[in-house]
Formats: sequence, C-alpha cells, structure tokens
Amino acid sequence: MENNICIHPSFRLNGHAFTKESISEMAISLIREGEAHEKDLGNLILQWFDENDYIELTTSGTTGKPKTIKLSKEAMEHSALATGEFFKLKPGDSALLCLPTRYIAGKMMFVRAVVLGLALDYVNPTKDPLKGNNKVYDFVAMVPLQVHNSITQIEQCKILIVGGAKLNSLTKEMLKDMLVDVYETYGMTETITHIAAKKIDDPYFTVLPHANISTDDRGCLMIEAPLVANGLVVTNDIVEMQNDIQFKWIGRIDNVINSGGVKLIPEKIEQKLSDYIPYRFYVIGKNDESLGQKLVLVIEHEPYTLVPEAMESLEKFEKPKEILFVNKFKETPTGKILRKETLEV
Repeated sequence: MENNICIHPSFRLNGHAFTKESISEMAISLIREGEAHEKDLGNLILQWFDENDYIELTTSGTTGKPKTIKLSKEAMEHSALATGEFFKLKPGDSALLCLPTRYIAGKMMFVRAVVLGLALDYVNPTKDPLKGNNKVYDFVAMVPLQVHNSITQIEQCKILIVGGAKLNSLTKEMLKDMLVDVYETYGMTETITHIAAKKIDDPYFTVLPHANISTDDRGCLMIEAPLVANGLVVTNDIVEMQNDIQFKWIGRIDNVINSGGVKLIPEKIEQKLSDYIPYRFYVIGKNDESLGQKLVLVIEHEPYTLVPEAMESLEKFEKPKEILFVNKFKETPTGKILRKETLEV
C-alpha cells in the first residue's frame, strides 16, 4: 500500500528540516550509531514512514504483563490533532521529547511534532531532562519524577503535561507559584495517550474534543473515541461525573480494599495523607484472618515516626493497621508503582 503519511513543512527535529527520505536516512544512522534512546527513536521514525498503516508497540505492564499491540497511524494522527486543538498548539511552536519513544507517550510527542509542525528537540529521557539546557519550550511532556527533579528549571516549559502517575502534593505545592501551565493528563495506550486533561489545582478532568464519556453500573469510566479507539473502552477507573465533559478521578476499582466488610478506596486515603508524608507512599490491602484484608501503609523511606496529624486526618476505618517501609518501590519502565509486586520481596 502507498504511505500517505506527510511531514508538516514547519516540522523540525533538533533544528533540522527533513524530507521522508532524509529523516529515514537519519533514523538508520541513529539505529547504527546512537545511544539506546536514539536507537528507539530511529526505529519509531522508520515505522512511522514505512508502508504499514499501523505501528507496533509494547504496553508498560501496569495492570498486567506487557503486551505488543498495533495502533493505527490514522488514529495517532487524530490524537495529535486533538491535543493540538486542546492546548492551542500552532506550527513552529517548540517542543521537547524527553520520554522514551519505546512507549506510547514518547511516540506521541514525535507524532504530534510531525503532524502539527512543531520544532522538536529530543534528549536522553533521564530523570532530569532539562539539565544543561537553557532553551524555553512551548510544549513538554514529563512523568512526575522528571518534574520533581527539574523543578528549578521548570519555568522553561510554557505548557507542561504530566502523565504516567499522579504528582505528589510536595511537587504540586512547589509548582503553584511558577510561571508554567501544568496539566495532569488521563488516558491509556488503548486511547492513544490522553483523552482528558486538567490543571493541577482543578479537581475535574476536561475531555478532549475527540472523546465522549459515561459511566457503567460500577461507577467506572467508559470512553467513546471512534477516531482513536475501536469500540467502547471500559476502564476500571472509578470516577465522579461533574457533567458530560468533566469528571473527577476517584481510584481504581481493582485497588478497592474490603476490610471487615468496609470498602476502602486507597486513592482517597492517599489523598488525605499526601499533605503529611513527603515521600512516595501508597496504601494496599493485605490478607488478614479476621478482617479479610487489613489496610497497610507502604512508604519508600527509612523507618521514621509519622506526624500525629497524618492519622488524625483519617476516618476510623481508614487508619492503617500496619506501616511498612521499603528502600525502593518496584516500578514499570514508565515509572508507575507496582503496588502488589513491591510487597513481594
């Protein structure tokens, strides 16, 4: 089949303009001689401009084993256009690619640049991707760890989207008075990254123009986005609908803990504790003979004594029966905490 994928005339990659032929030549050079992240980018470029109408990628494995799936290039283009419309991006705007292009979020930063005509710089996707870089960017995507480690330079980003995990309260507090528009995003590989976004001080996500939302009888979010996803996407995310285009994310239904007949939503408890625990943490259910599951607080730090206000902020049934300290959480390659696996040490 003929490949009708085009390069926007304003597209630049690390300052250079490209044709399909010249960018493919550069991709081959990256694969042959580049570092690991450059090889991944080279492979993405060759896939994007090959004759297939899809690209293959591996999911990060947050909710199960990583798997290889095929995504339609047309759907990825529609996703890029929806992002451009929502964030009012225009040709020539500068963008930074600092996420691994092995996964969907990094792939989409490249696709957005090609489709929307952005001037894209790519760097090694380290924990502090702005280090040694003084440029100001119109549009940047990061994971929370990168945001936290780049906080002294974060005003080099005009619009910053954050995905993969929630920002902790400490980082949010530091971002409050900074001249940067920070959005948390909601989405998944199946919806080709985000279908909704919200300012970090706003409780409600707003749906992008290409998606419609509703809830099922469990109170979980359902997504219709025919331009990017096949059929109805039924999630395990418990949400509270504000209106037809806005929702508050409450938690994952598969994380719900049944402790002595009381259903506890970990994310609600974590939200209350986030003002008092300055380290990464989560709560989880652990098998217990009398309760069925007991609530356990897991903190990524050396053992220490929590301030009394932490427990005082919780209702009677929300108070952990046990506090565990671990040196390092287990994570997916994209930085999401593997809750159950962390305790299997």
